[in-house]
Amino acid sequence: MKATLCRVVVTACVVILGRRALPAGRLARLGATPDFHHRLLGQAAAGNAQAGKDLYLRYSCYACHGYAGHGGAGARLVPMRMTLASFTAYVRNPRQMPPYSTQALTDAQLEDVWAYIQTLPKSPLPKDIPLLMMMLNEK
Repeated sequence: MKATLCRVVVTACVVILGRRALPAGRLARLGATPDFHHRLLGQAAAGNAQAGKDLYLRYSCYACHGYAGHGGAGARLVPMRMTLASFTAYVRNPRQMPPYSTQALTDAQLEDVWAYIQTLPKSPLPKDIPLLMMMLNEK
């Protein structure tokens, strides 16, 4: 309970301060670690990407987002533009997909999924796709 309350307070502080870092002393008084604050700001992907891949497959994320994270009916995940905090908030209360509560996926598991998505290769630029360039140049 205390950890959850601490995360809510730190998250609120981050929103109010506009993503500026909190002093370490204030973090300690709140019971948060600097590591949590940096992860909240999306400054470090501390999750286990292999475990995230397993979860991505087990929960069938690929069914909507594709195996590469940028295909299918779901939103494009690659390149991931959300911080860990915003990714977690969206998965908990999404607009266009089923919500995943903490009973379905813990925060640590979501961090693993987020870390896995960070490892997925970015889409190539159109100029780097030979067949596309050949088709465009035929006109």
